[in-house]
Amino acid sequence: MTATLLVIDQGTTSTRAMLFDARGRVLARAQRELPQHFPQPGWVEHEPEDIWRDTLALAREVLANGATPVALGLTNQRETTLLWERASGRVLHRAIVWQDRRTAEHCAALATPDNAALVSARTGLVLDPYFSACKLAWLLDHVPGARERAERGELAFGTVDSFLLWRLTEGRVHATDASNAARTLLFNIHRQQWDDELLALFAIPRALLPEVRDNVADYGATTLFGQPLKITALVGDQQAATVGQACFEPGMIKSTYGTGCFLVQNTGSEVLASRHRLLSTVCYRLEGRTTYALEGSIFVAGAALQWLRDAVRLIHSAGESETLARQLADTGGVYLVPAFTGLGAPYWDPLARGAIIGLTRDSGIAHIVRAALESVCYQTRDLMEAMQADGAARPASLRVDGGMVGNDWLMQFLADMLALPVERAAVSETTALGAAFLAGLGAGVYGSLDELAALWQGQQRFEPGMSEDRRARLYQGWRVAVARTLSPPENLAH
Repeated sequence: MTATLLVIDQGTTSTRAMLFDARGRVLARAQRELPQHFPQPGWVEHEPEDIWRDTLALAREVLANGATPVALGLTNQRETTLLWERASGRVLHRAIVWQDRRTAEHCAALATPDNAALVSARTGLVLDPYFSACKLAWLLDHVPGARERAERGELAFGTVDSFLLWRLTEGRVHATDASNAARTLLFNIHRQQWDDELLALFAIPRALLPEVRDNVADYGATTLFGQPLKITALVGDQQAATVGQACFEPGMIKSTYGTGCFLVQNTGSEVLASRHRLLSTVCYRLEGRTTYALEGSIFVAGAALQWLRDAVRLIHSAGESETLARQLADTGGVYLVPAFTGLGAPYWDPLARGAIIGLTRDSGIAHIVRAALESVCYQTRDLMEAMQADGAARPASLRVDGGMVGNDWLMQFLADMLALPVERAAVSETTALGAAFLAGLGAGVYGSLDELAALWQGQQRFEPGMSEDRRARLYQGWRVAVARTLSPPENLAH
């Protein structure tokens, strides 16, 4: 019988458990939506016990047929921040989600030129509420007694991977991996260790922090699903998707379209410092050797369709968007800038807010829905142009995955706007697949990255067909629309 691999994929809007065979084929899957809580404008939270309950239930569901996987891999939404008691495992506050902007003022106050330079040089990131450090500082300052207890070593900090690992091992292992640590603003990506100067900048006690390990490592074992099951891989979701897309050579690039959009280009052993406000980050670390990446992060992609469905009720399902988009020759000059929680790369404006621009009496639901889809492609081009300006190699194609890529109209418009072939993977769940691949490396199912690369398959390739004149005209309209949503420069400390 072929070896099987269990994956827990804990995302922003849902939690999944999946069972893969050694060929990367999905044998079983189960999924539950994860409620988000918005206690104040710009605040986004998750209930940790919802995450934990769903994780257990879903894993047990996919194993209900008696499957006995050889290893477990865990992938997760990154930057989301939790704080819990070491003695009891009790979480002290709801998880503060990566989308949350409550610490914008704190980040702006810290963002002196010297501090911004320090953060960029050590972490490859920008000083923004997106990342974990300011979220953790907020918890320490707003949960009664938390800072004092943290100083005494009574509390533990973790991103979702660390929290689930702690629970799965029943408090025996407090660890994270290099790809998640690299998203905290506290980790030196060059030295591959927690950084004392950064800890001091954000006033974070070192006693809170998990041990940082390779993506493939001994993370202990869980006995919560019957016989002991080794946990052999932890990896942040976008790095997992990069592995699942087999982007192992420098210059290869993938883009994931889920709640947000994340464009990641492998830069090999080189940390490519961005001059255009992209992120230099850890792609993966194997056997102590680090592979780096250049990343652009878009806060709202699929979340725009969720907003159209749930908040303003212009559509009943995300699947309607393709039908509506095909009804029109164009949007009639309508642009939707989905800056619901600010704008990410390359703008990094936490105070920007969403807007629909160019409405006329002829504008209807289809125009707005199509504009929401087009915004995903325009934002991807923003990132791609910034990468090219930073000296990154122009890729031969863009590999795509995530919930939105089943929309053929969207994928064709993406290819047209980028003037680049777009390749849709045969396995759409490449985040989970990447975690399975890494877990399999840890369990000896696979012997090398080359073996994994040979397993990758494309499902469909979209070739660009738009004229350069139309492409330039549409994109210029987008740039004008974005400019009208940005906050005044005096309000930002960049």
